[in-house]
Amino acid sequence: MDDNACPYRENIVDEYLQSEDITRMDWPAYAPDLNPIEHVWDMLDRRIAVRQPPPTCLPELRRALLDEWCNIP
Repeated sequence: MDDNACPYRENIVDEYLQSEDITRMDWPAYAPDLNPIEHVWDMLDRRIAVRQPPPTCLPELRRALLDEWCNIP
């Protein structure tokens, strides 16, 4: 499985995959909805965006992210 990026499409990669009898899976070039961590980042982003008061410095942002991370259902 790869995202059709150039490094994965080099001849040497194709040759290696064929020599190891590895079949490529069809995979969209950009599919964040298929990557579960993208949903987590989106959830954290939304939760941080509605915090009152919003974080104003990196230590506050870190604490807010950790708090929200611990509250993910």
